[in-house]
Amino acid sequence: MAPTRPSAIDRSRPLSPAADLRHGPDLRHGPDLRHWETPYADALERHAARGPLPLMVPGHGGDELGLSARLADFLGSRALELDVPMLLDDIDLGQDSPLSRSLDLAADAWGARRTWFLTGGASQANRIAALAVRGLGENILSQRSAHSSFSDGVLSAGLAPSFVLPSLDSANGVAHGVSPASLDQALTAAERAGRPADSVYLVSPSYFGSVSDVAGLARVAHAHGAPLIVDGAWGPHFGFHPDLPESPARLGADLVVSSTHKLGGSLTQSAMLHLGHGPFADALEPLVERAVSITASTSTSALLQASLDIARHSLATGAELIGRSIAIADAFREALRDDPRFGVLSDGFGAFDDIVAVDPLRVAIDVSGTGVSGHWLRQRLIDADGIFFEMSTATTLVALIGAGKTPDLDRAHRALAAAADSAEARAERSSGGADEFPALPESGPLRTLPRDAFFADTELVPAAEAVGRVSADTLAAYPPGIPNLIPGEEITAQTVAFLQAVAGSPSGYVRGAVDPKVERFRVTSRN
Repeated sequence: MAPTRPSAIDRSRPLSPAADLRHGPDLRHGPDLRHWETPYADALERHAARGPLPLMVPGHGGDELGLSARLADFLGSRALELDVPMLLDDIDLGQDSPLSRSLDLAADAWGARRTWFLTGGASQANRIAALAVRGLGENILSQRSAHSSFSDGVLSAGLAPSFVLPSLDSANGVAHGVSPASLDQALTAAERAGRPADSVYLVSPSYFGSVSDVAGLARVAHAHGAPLIVDGAWGPHFGFHPDLPESPARLGADLVVSSTHKLGGSLTQSAMLHLGHGPFADALEPLVERAVSITASTSTSALLQASLDIARHSLATGAELIGRSIAIADAFREALRDDPRFGVLSDGFGAFDDIVAVDPLRVAIDVSGTGVSGHWLRQRLIDADGIFFEMSTATTLVALIGAGKTPDLDRAHRALAAAADSAEARAERSSGGADEFPALPESGPLRTLPRDAFFADTELVPAAEAVGRVSADTLAAYPPGIPNLIPGEEITAQTVAFLQAVAGSPSGYVRGAVDPKVERFRVTSRN
């Protein structure tokens, strides 16, 4: 098979945000009138309006009386009134309940066959996806730069992973995506090795806004007999404006992880999982349903679910507001291009064959010209100006603009310039601090299955003695949360140096580490 990239992409110039990926309905004609409704949120409001006397959980009783006074003062009494338990008539009980209608609307909005509301974030969605595809077989081909929550899912499900490497901007330590051609090669290699992939897991968009050819990737995966899971955590707004890439579910993805709170406007920790219409839908649907049931809380937050219902409504009816967000983000990029201290990382995305579009609501700024690290700049902006960029690397800062939001990006640019020109920045340049952060390390070989390593006999060893041993833990540098080690992988000296540098930086930490400074590692015992 010889998959191709869309021929409309001109690699000689920066990519446009949409890049000819729009295969869904033309949103310029407005949303389906049904999307003005918010069935689940409305049902909560009707319930609160009845003035019920709750002799049940939650213990705050839905009012500001007694021990709930401080909580009501903190959140507002309205939040307590709407915070109701599960299994109530006219809210979530029955086939045609307000919750089920809200789920149907969400599936329609993102072009899915079915959608689940989740209150454990996209991390829960990743674990559900891993558990579900285990029902199709144990072998999974995963993008190596997958989020740590998916590695946790691989471990929990007992999957046997092999990996496809994303393209890498080595100058900036940035991982992008996977091209259809690279996926085809990796799947073919797995077949020749006698371990054909039963499922495929890829990431699009990336943390830096690069978008892969999901339609082409789905065709390749399906040709090899495997469903495609897309971690679209950073793209919940896709498909809701003509200048945004299309929703992955409409492009052929079989499962789509959507972290709705990230740019879609719902409350933190709320997310969705979308099931596509592809050839694996009949097999996947009951598997996903069962995986949801064993990962979801039996006390699901009504507030988080209502925020998902409202976010869907706002995205589906908010094309004009989203357009304003895109416009100010574009203006921010233009201002950065005109400033010799900064650059726009996405201007160089045309050099990578896996990138076919750019998310316009993520502005990745090249700060290498300032002579100070992105980590230093991010912390300086927090301390001096109260400006919080989403993440940093040694050479970049990433700004996130929520769909429909218009933050003061002129203020952000002024603060960036002032920080780069400050006396503290001059002192940082003199100290050579920008050169101290090590490069993103390559992963060591996978010497045993993750589940076997996790449940093996283990011991704690100093970092220097861990090199060459097999990790029993998942260790992921935050931000962005991509695992640098998974159970079963060999620990390398480069990985140790990288993780310790992250742990020592002002804004970084290492999830899964035994101690904050990553001075010890948990490894499998020698037999």
